Amino acid sequence: MLFMYSLCNILMIYLLIISFFFFSLGFYFIMNSLVYFIEYELFMFNGSQIVMTLLFDWMSLIFMSFVLFISSLIIYYSSEYMLNDKFINRFVILLLMFIFSMMFMIISPNLISILLGWDGLGLVSYCLVIYYQNVKSFNAGMITALSNRVGDSMLLMSIAWMFSYGSWNYFMYIDFFSMSFDIKLIGTLIVIAGMTKSAQIPFSPWLPSAMAAPTPVSSLVHSSTLVTAGVYLLIRFNPLYNNSYLSSILLFISLTTMFMSGFCANFEFDLKKIIALSTLSQLGLMMSILSFGYVYLAFFHLLTHALFKALLFMCSGVVIHSVKDCQDIRYLGNLFFQMPLTCACFCIASLCLCGMPFLSGFYSKDLILEFYSMGYSNLFSYFIFYFSTGLTVSYSIRLIYYLVVKDFSFFSYHYVSDDNLIMLKSMFVMVFFSILGGSSLMWILFPTPYLVVIPFILKFMVIFVCFLGFWAGYLTSKYNLFDFMLNISYKGIFMYSGMMWFMPYITIKFPYYYLFLGLNVNKSTDFGWFELFGGQGLFNILSFLSNKNQFVQNNLFNLFFMIISFWFIFIFLI
Repeated sequence: MLFMYSLCNILMIYLLIISFFFFSLGFYFIMNSLVYFIEYELFMFNGSQIVMTLLFDWMSLIFMSFVLFISSLIIYYSSEYMLNDKFINRFVILLLMFIFSMMFMIISPNLISILLGWDGLGLVSYCLVIYYQNVKSFNAGMITALSNRVGDSMLLMSIAWMFSYGSWNYFMYIDFFSMSFDIKLIGTLIVIAGMTKSAQIPFSPWLPSAMAAPTPVSSLVHSSTLVTAGVYLLIRFNPLYNNSYLSSILLFISLTTMFMSGFCANFEFDLKKIIALSTLSQLGLMMSILSFGYVYLAFFHLLTHALFKALLFMCSGVVIHSVKDCQDIRYLGNLFFQMPLTCACFCIASLCLCGMPFLSGFYSKDLILEFYSMGYSNLFSYFIFYFSTGLTVSYSIRLIYYLVVKDFSFFSYHYVSDDNLIMLKSMFVMVFFSILGGSSLMWILFPTPYLVVIPFILKFMVIFVCFLGFWAGYLTSKYNLFDFMLNISYKGIFMYSGMMWFMPYITIKFPYYYLFLGLNVNKSTDFGWFELFGGQGLFNILSFLSNKNQFVQNNLFNLFFMIISFWFIFIFLI
């Protein structure tokens, strides 16, 4: 255990050094408008180049620095959270493989190398989700893997469709072929792939199911790596779907995802699933602003969201760790007097999520909402957008109320305190960046300040919606309004809202029949007729004939003597 603790410390230091190096390099690239493109041709096949390509610009460098920074703190955090785990070395190696896959995807402008990193993320995430080896983790891992395989197949089809272009470097053809049918089809496939990885409707159920993984995995995977890979892919491929029918479809799906996840989070009682649904809501926010074409704004919110969402998962992990792995928020409460530091960090992260002024979430969310107010959108989508923002504040305040304000409902005799020093240290570092990260990033990414001039009512609409959501979340929590819906009259509504509009059942039932049909076809063909008349049957026939031939050759003299004897007996009898 001491060896693994020192190993985690060494890994944390190395990752932090590389992270700060990448960040300073990205800052230098922004100031000098630099882009480095490194290409190495491996071989050529039928006129198509198989090339290892690396793209270094300010976006990839800063994103890599954030991923490495969060990963270093998560590994340090894991050294205490996973202390009693017998296979902690396997856990750390899986985390490092996950980080490497994400790095590879970030710096790849080539569809094939993107697929390698993309598939690496899916495979390692499956291994991490089933890390606790039980039936629930296995089912969650299967839902995660099968949902992400849809996106992998879309990338494979886009690679096959780009085969005739002579190269898979997508940015070489975006402008020239922007109106062709091929590029529109590739854009459709890429958008579907991004929707699967970022868990947009109808692929949403895998994200809450993936909470079966250990909490450090959730802090890393569902804040800055796996779920943001789809958003990052759509940021890179933005010209393919911008100002087309795809942007309208993406806007509709992302707004529906925002509303659904925010609404269902108010009915959820699992601590980690509430935070997972909040991640889903923020992903819908990024996708919706991407559909308007504001690429840098979506990237800005992606970075700020990674900071406070990782902190939120860290705090929830400390709470779960302290109360004997209980995740039901109805058993918790009044933790501020027992875990003041953890609760303070949790409240700061939740307020960042709400977009409270001058915290990191405020700078990106407020700017997104004001840009949305200036955009050409109908009243319905405008209402859904702001209503979903109010729902974000509502479930955040509800979560704070259940953890901090209401009475403690766990065991009568308990020991809960802030004695997890290593986890607290990593959380304090993340708190510092969650508070100051938004303003610092805004000064770096947008050297010229944005001045959004809109009417007074629209300008203060964000603050008004935040206070309205605060009031709604406090009242529903104090008077247990959602608990009353558990009675016979409203149980159906509660089940519909708490089960993500029954989407997990649809997701499981829809592929079930096709998988069952495939099993039967496989049993009757590959394990049936193909075995009898295919390679295995041919092998059995040849083996039988070979054995008979060997028998004949080994007993040739005896057989000859028996045949001659029978012949003489036959003649004598005649």
